[in-house]
Parts: sequence; structure tokens; C-alpha cells
Amino acid sequence: MPPRKYIFITGGVLSSVGKGIVASSIGLILKKRGFDVTLVKIDPYINVDAGTMNPYMHGEVFVTEDGGETDLDLGHYERFLDLYLSKEHNITTGQVYLSVIMRERRGDYLGKCVQIIPHITDEIKRRIRNVGEHSSAEIVIVEIGGTVGDIEGLPFLEAIRQMRLEEGYDNTLFVHVALVPILSVTGEQKTKPLQHSVNELRRIGIQPDIIIARCDKPLEEEAKQKIALFGNVPPSAVFTSYTVRTVYEVPLILDKQGIGDYICRRLHLKPKKTPDWTLWCGFVNSLLNPEYQVNVIMCGKYTKLKDSYISIIEALNHAGAKLKTKVNLIWIEAELLEKENKEKEKMVEKIKKSDGVLALPGFGARGAEGKIEAIRIARENNIPFLGICFGMQLAVVEFARNVIGLKKANSTEIDPETPHPVIDLLPEQLNVKEKGGTMRLGAQASILVKGSLAYKLYGEQVIFERHRHRYEVNPSYWRILQEKGLVFSGWSVDKRRVEFIELPKHYFFLGTQAHPEYKSRPLKPSPVFLGFVKACLYRSTGKPSPFN
Repeated sequence: MPPRKYIFITGGVLSSVGKGIVASSIGLILKKRGFDVTLVKIDPYINVDAGTMNPYMHGEVFVTEDGGETDLDLGHYERFLDLYLSKEHNITTGQVYLSVIMRERRGDYLGKCVQIIPHITDEIKRRIRNVGEHSSAEIVIVEIGGTVGDIEGLPFLEAIRQMRLEEGYDNTLFVHVALVPILSVTGEQKTKPLQHSVNELRRIGIQPDIIIARCDKPLEEEAKQKIALFGNVPPSAVFTSYTVRTVYEVPLILDKQGIGDYICRRLHLKPKKTPDWTLWCGFVNSLLNPEYQVNVIMCGKYTKLKDSYISIIEALNHAGAKLKTKVNLIWIEAELLEKENKEKEKMVEKIKKSDGVLALPGFGARGAEGKIEAIRIARENNIPFLGICFGMQLAVVEFARNVIGLKKANSTEIDPETPHPVIDLLPEQLNVKEKGGTMRLGAQASILVKGSLAYKLYGEQVIFERHRHRYEVNPSYWRILQEKGLVFSGWSVDKRRVEFIELPKHYFFLGTQAHPEYKSRPLKPSPVFLGFVKACLYRSTGKPSPFN
């Protein structure tokens, strides 16, 4: 096997400049040329993983097949390249230091003084190389989180500097992504911030091979020449990731600029096939030029940061593109539905006029009563409803309260003293003390009931979706819930827990304990989200439900 190639992507000027989308786009561009590509996200924070962080801190927690709680960029990687990544594809400072400290405690270093160099940097390099070996990828793309100059990122930059020496110039490539702002007064593209970030990178020993300017508009020739001159790269190595209507256009605009061919020349890679963008362009065209539109209520507690639900947003986009339908998202902060005032009245009217209601996942009591209210409105007004994880659990609470009459029914997560704990802690969680990585995580098999809505959506009886939860429908209430009309349409393999619920007489009412959004792909929408958007579309045009 020829030497493995490594592409390292760094960012400058400010964070959230789009490195994850650039990494995903470069990966797809190379995959289109026939190469086996995998990706790694490095996060310099001290947390071992993203699982214990509030979404407002770092956006959505993305869950992998093997139960890793990772950075949201792994979701971009999986969606763009249609990959299944594992928890080892997200490397954090916490993981690296924990591993080194544990080895020091065992005496593995034989009395040596444990230092950043070489022990921490060696551990970083080991983890990067392990990903390549375990995936057998020809090309490993490594995104370094944060911004060049951040103190916490320095060990990772030093590690990749060393990898250039160890793997060789022909097998490593440095890509630097930095902001080029445009002055509103003059309309001038200012390259100085980018120049400074390149200088900072060079100061620690890394000369970028490619510079990608993140700008609202394509780079003007003068700006491009200036970046090349001060960045010490040829003009042909300067590209622009300019603002587009959807992130799925980014690989198309970068490849059109020639970045794929440039990377192949630089790394001495011979493309195995001519890239065919036909299906991808068709998807983008459907996304940008829909024939229909629907309005969907997004009811949650982290709505001020849309990245908290990025996989759900993209799953709706995938389904919408398949149906040539624009999904307009109407965000409702759940707490606004908990107080009797004019603001609530406005929100209620929005829900009643919508084509669908989606109860978003989350944890804790804040906003729970608001979600329950949104679910009640959807159920009583026959509005298509989808509940994801906590959203499904609250749908059970709403049904128990307002259909069965158990007025104080609740989840013990919200009210530990509830007299009717229709949602309760998983038995295996009773003695769990630590929070990190201890939930029911990763891909789990579910058995769907034939003839149910869930079965119609998936078209098969055994499915695998990813999970992230500690609570479940309490078996003590199974009988009364089913007797009153709630259908349990999906079960765990051992029949110990309920995975899907539905109301057969409703236009479309489905709840799932899983997170099907994690496995949705641009060209392969999640069956759950595809069915939900289809129901919203049919209802908006006055048609009968397509599933009854």
C-alpha cells in the first residue's frame, strides 16, 4: 500500500469560520475522484468528549454508531461523505491528557519527566495515525478546532508540524482557512487579518500549502494576489469559500476553482475516476428550487442557537429536497408556552396555522411544560407531529395527562415526586454516578410492528438507529397507555423498552426514542423525517394522510 496521505486543516482570525464544511467538502471532492477518505476532528477543550456540554457552549452533540458523544462537525463529515465514523474520530485535549496521565500513574514512562513534548504530542500523533490504520483510508483529513494562536491548540499544531517531518512533504498537506472581511463603507476585501493568522502559523513552524479565504464574495484578483504574496504560496493555491445559499454548494464551488486537481498534484495522487457531480447537483437544485413549501414548528429549549439542532435541520432539508419542498422552520422557545400572556397566544396561533410540529430533544425541566403544551395543540388539532427522544417522552406525558386523565403524570427527570411516573429512569442507570459517556448510547436495534406507521416508513421490521438517553416509558404504565389508544409500534429486541409510539387515528403522530436525524444523508433522507415532511406537505394541500 502506498504511503497514507494526511491533510491538516487549520483556522484563523476567528472560530466558526467554516473549517468543518471545508474539511467535509475536500473529503467529498477527493472521494469523487475515487479515493478512500476519512476525517478526524480535533477539539482543544479539556472535556473528554462533548457529552457533558450544554449545546449553547458548542452546538449539538453528535452521536456515532459506537456511542461516541462528539463534536457536531462529525455530523457534517458523515452527511457529506456518507460515512459511519467512530468515537476515535474526535480527539480532545481531555482524552490525550487523560491517557498520558494514566500511563504515568502506571509507571509506563519509567521515571521520566512527562512533558508536552514529546509525550503529549506523541499521543496526539498516535491517535491520528490509528484512525488511518483502523479505517484503512488512503487519505486522512484532520481538522484542528479553534483558531491559530489559541493557547490550548498549540500542542496539536506542534504535533502536526512534527508529522510533516515524519511522514514527508509529499504525504502531508496544510490547508489554512481564514476570514477575509469586507468593509461595509468601501466594499473592500481586507486581507490583513488573514495575513496575520498565516504569520502566526508560520511562527510556530507551519507553512500552509493552500489558503482558503472565507469571504462573503469570491476573492477579487488583487486580494488573491496579495494573499499569495504575503502567505508565501502561489496564486493557484489560493481559493475562496464564499457565502452560498446552502453548505452543500461548497464542494461544488471549491472543485470548480480547481482545489481537487491542485491537491492531487501536490500529493502526487492519480485520480481513479473523473468526478461525477450529477446526483449531488440534482440534490442541491431540488433544495434551492423547490416546487412546494411547508411551515414546521420547531419547539425546543435551545432555539437561540440553531446549531443545537443542526442534524435535525439537515434531516428536514434532505427530506424536503427529496419531495421538492422547502421546509420553513418556525422556532418557538418552549418556555414561551408556559406563561399565560399575549406572547403565548401568538405562539399558539402559529402552531395551529402550521403544517407540522416537531418536539425537539433535550434534557431537564426547563421548557418541558411548554413542549407538552405544543404537543397537546398538535394532537387536538390533528397537526402532523414528530417527537424526538425527549420529545417522544413528553408526548407520552401529554397523553397520560390529557387523554387518560392522570393530571400529575410526568417524567421523574422533571419531577422525581410525580405520583404517575409514566417516564422513568432506565433500570441500568439506577447506580450510575458519573455523567460522561454513561447514557444509553449509539446504534440500537428496534423491532417494528408490522402494519404500523413506523413500519410503513422504514419498509422493514428490524432497524438500527442511534440513541442518547437515560429515561424510558415506564413498563408499569404500558397497559393503560395502550388500552387508551397509544400504540407502541417499535420495541427493543428484548422487549424491555418502547422505541416508537404513534396514534393511528391521527393524521401523522409519531414519537421515537432514537435520534434518526444522525443517519440522514443528502441523497438518502431519514425515513422518519421523509414521512413527517410528506405528511406536512399533504396536509398543507388539503389531501388525506398518505399513511392512513
